[in-house]
Amino acid sequence: MFNSDFTEAMAAFYVSWGPVIRIVLAIVAALILRAVLQFSIRRLIKGVALSVKKIEGNGYDHSPVAQARLMQRTRTIASVLGNLATWGLMFTVVSVILSEAGVSPGAIFAGAGILGAGLGFGAQSLVKDLISGLFIVFEDQYGVGDSVDLGQASGVVESVGLRVTQVRDLEGTLWFVRNGEIVRVGNQSQGWARIVIDVALEYNSNLDKAHESLTRAAKAIKDKSALIGDAEVWGINALSGDQVIVRLVQKTKPEEKDDLARELRKLVKTELDKSKIKLASGQNSIYVNVKG
Repeated sequence: MFNSDFTEAMAAFYVSWGPVIRIVLAIVAALILRAVLQFSIRRLIKGVALSVKKIEGNGYDHSPVAQARLMQRTRTIASVLGNLATWGLMFTVVSVILSEAGVSPGAIFAGAGILGAGLGFGAQSLVKDLISGLFIVFEDQYGVGDSVDLGQASGVVESVGLRVTQVRDLEGTLWFVRNGEIVRVGNQSQGWARIVIDVALEYNSNLDKAHESLTRAAKAIKDKSALIGDAEVWGINALSGDQVIVRLVQKTKPEEKDDLARELRKLVKTELDKSKIKLASGQNSIYVNVKG
């Protein structure tokens, strides 16, 4: 008898409070699932950070810029996944609450869809920025620390977001560039870079001697670990009545290009001075060969 009364009481309680119980269970399940997803995302970021530290600890030749880009890209992707998971769970919980309250979610979301369509016309640029930001992140077009030319701004990337990219130019100005407005990206920090030095010599200079001097200058660079291959003297790049322009090129690691370029220019001047080869003055000169 007691068991029958208890069962009937529980059934009556569930009939009366069933919707509330199901709503509470849906909210609790959503919170637990969100916590699990957030924990997994944090573990992902932590795993990437440990991998980067392991690379540094083993002394591998790995660019700090590339490491920063990897961390930034991981955090951005994790943020996107976290937001998607949160909004998905919220949508599910709201649907459950509306169903339990006796309201048709379809009618409400249909009305919201009409309102959203109206707002969408005014938010097209925002959606364009977000979609472009996703492609920038997933395709790894550029990352934190990269030297880039985005058309509207050139400089070093300080932050990559889903809507805007922050670029610091040479003069220190911080530019906020909307991702949807970026139509081309010139990344000077991926793969390898090339130092190109054009040396303007006097017209009557000994080119063979100049070639040797430029080669010695390239070999005198101290930090050989930053070089990729040997320097090349491409020969005469331009020729005029008063000067001969000889081109020297050297492949390097992208992050070392500017420092090595300055060092190489100094070495070129030193070697040319030793060989007593004069640079062109830039003035128009006329060389006349008089035969006696």
